[in-house]
Amino acid sequence: MASTVDEDDREPAMESGEADDGIVVREVCANGISIKTTEVEAKLDEGNIQEAESSLREGLSLNFEEARALLGKLEYQRGNVEGALRVFDGIDLQAAIQRLQPCIADKTPPKKGRSRSESQHAVSQHAANLVLEAIYLKVKSLQKLGRVTEAADECTSVLDAVEKIFHQGIPDGQVDSRLQDTVSQAVELLPELWKQAGCFQEAISAYRRALLSQWNLNNESCARIQKGFAVFLLYSGVEAGPPSLAVQLEGSYVPKNNLEEAILLLMVLVKKCYLGKIKWDPSVMEHLIYALSLCSQTSVLAKQLEEVMPGVYHRVDRWKSLALCYCAAGQNKIALNLLRKSLHKHEQPDDVAALLLAAKICSEDPYLAAEGVGYAQRALSNCIENEEHLKGVGLRLLGLCLGKQAKMSSSDFERSRLQSEALKSLEAASGLESNNLDLMLELGVQYSEYRNLNAALQYAKKFIDETGGSVLKGWQLLALVLSAQKRFSEAEVVTDAAMDETTKWEQGPLLRLKAKLKVSQSLHMDAIETYRYLLALVQAQKKSFGPLRIVPQVEDDKVNEFEVWNGLANLYSSLSHWKDAEICLGKARELKEFSPEVLHTEGLMCEGRVKIQEALAAYINALLLEPTYVPCKVLIGALWSKAGPDALPIARSLLSDALRLDPTNRKAWFYLGVIHRDEGRMADAIDCFQAAAMLEESDPIESFSSVL
Repeated sequence: MASTVDEDDREPAMESGEADDGIVVREVCANGISIKTTEVEAKLDEGNIQEAESSLREGLSLNFEEARALLGKLEYQRGNVEGALRVFDGIDLQAAIQRLQPCIADKTPPKKGRSRSESQHAVSQHAANLVLEAIYLKVKSLQKLGRVTEAADECTSVLDAVEKIFHQGIPDGQVDSRLQDTVSQAVELLPELWKQAGCFQEAISAYRRALLSQWNLNNESCARIQKGFAVFLLYSGVEAGPPSLAVQLEGSYVPKNNLEEAILLLMVLVKKCYLGKIKWDPSVMEHLIYALSLCSQTSVLAKQLEEVMPGVYHRVDRWKSLALCYCAAGQNKIALNLLRKSLHKHEQPDDVAALLLAAKICSEDPYLAAEGVGYAQRALSNCIENEEHLKGVGLRLLGLCLGKQAKMSSSDFERSRLQSEALKSLEAASGLESNNLDLMLELGVQYSEYRNLNAALQYAKKFIDETGGSVLKGWQLLALVLSAQKRFSEAEVVTDAAMDETTKWEQGPLLRLKAKLKVSQSLHMDAIETYRYLLALVQAQKKSFGPLRIVPQVEDDKVNEFEVWNGLANLYSSLSHWKDAEICLGKARELKEFSPEVLHTEGLMCEGRVKIQEALAAYINALLLEPTYVPCKVLIGALWSKAGPDALPIARSLLSDALRLDPTNRKAWFYLGVIHRDEGRMADAIDCFQAAAMLEESDPIESFSSVL
């Protein structure tokens, strides 16, 4: 170890040089004197530790502890770990620290120039460094010999000694750099030793001591400790628990669990990278991505990715990562725009993963379905031969996009063709991924929507068998298919069985189905009781989360308080219980003031009271809020169909548009048949009435698509 030593520097140092014959010569320097280590090493090789120590004491004017410490350091550097440990064991290091403590603890007087007390202070620091370094090297020796617990205890003694010497923490800029290096190395090493020893709670305490005590660590050393602690919290499987009350500052945020504490540490590290305090470490961002994904906070992750300086990530990689974040957060529009940029012909237009993600986003929106078909087809054409899984995913997404595109088709022939292609793609995907449960459910829903109820029933039962009845959506689909087959009592048995298999908080969708099944069987009072129970469940769930509930990025449960009140209002309206209906509608309006569902219910109430103009106004307002809201289009068309011959073309246009959006709406077919009959087109009227009758025979209590 090469070093330059001032004349006043009493700390011994090792120097290496090269003689004329090319042989490496090692020297030890202290007090302005240097001696060659050849003689000392020869005595060590003979096992004469005391003679070697005497040579150093006489040659360099050192005391016993300094000579022994230097001798142990020499043995350690020669690779003789056991010999170094024997030398270190012969020193009472704690006694030496106690003697040095009052000398170093004295404050240096604020005088210019180098006073006597300053020189003594520097001498004491050098002596302390030599002793502390000896303990640190003893720790390293024990670690190399596998005596990890002893090494951790000795390392703890180093830090205890430093805290005794510096009661108020190590002062910034007033400590010798070599003493600071020894302290920093010991602080970093201690938690690693406890981890190697399997003492994980001690490791956690060591990490927190390293980060909360005043060790005057530099940015890089502190960052390594923070990263090590964050990685330990994320992957160790040991629950750390919150820091002790003694170190919690009033008003400060205290993490509740490992994940929160790890995220805080990683975000601090990322911030340091942005500010240029430490070098960029890509693994820190990888750990942060994992941690934030675990708690479904991908919108926070997106913000972190956006703050990364340009040049760290390739722009296309950043766009794709951001798209994943925003997609998981339910912000599909932003995600799709980012993917469009990454798939531009001048960027990476053939990236299969990006194409599949874009197709997935498009498969959820009928207006983007045609674009999604293009992405899925491009993904399939770019899959290589052995990528069967990606081909299966591509075919599945192609089928979903084609199914959504069929709903937007204005031509019956085109709609039929797209539906057929959608089913072919999904069946082909099933051939490649026969165990894909999502695909199994989607095939069941597709067959249900095309009114192939027998096939849908088989897929629903298969899904429940494969999942062991643990997934709510399988039960929902089975109950809806049975309701479409008018097997209401069996559907109710299914919902009861499903509630036995699910937790209380998951029963909302099932209770909603049960209430609608009661209505279908004209058991209105039972339906009201079920709705009341559902409302109590929603309220209890709301209270259990408390006022500071963190709303999930994408609400997975399809039942909420608004839907319950609106459903009750509809039910009371059908029974002409107007006062109760108004109360429930008012509660729903408080939760969602501007809603086509509320206006639809209000219109039904007005129509039930023969307030036709008010009903028509409510339906029109609903369409102004949501132009594609089919139930109000149908009801407006129905009202206009009764307004005389001049209004029939308007009614026919509205009902045709409603059927374009929802070809399985039996009420639209019925009222369109009435218009054709009134206008004298009997053949068309018969076709419409037949379609309405067929759909009524297979009409579920709610849309099949509500399952997905």
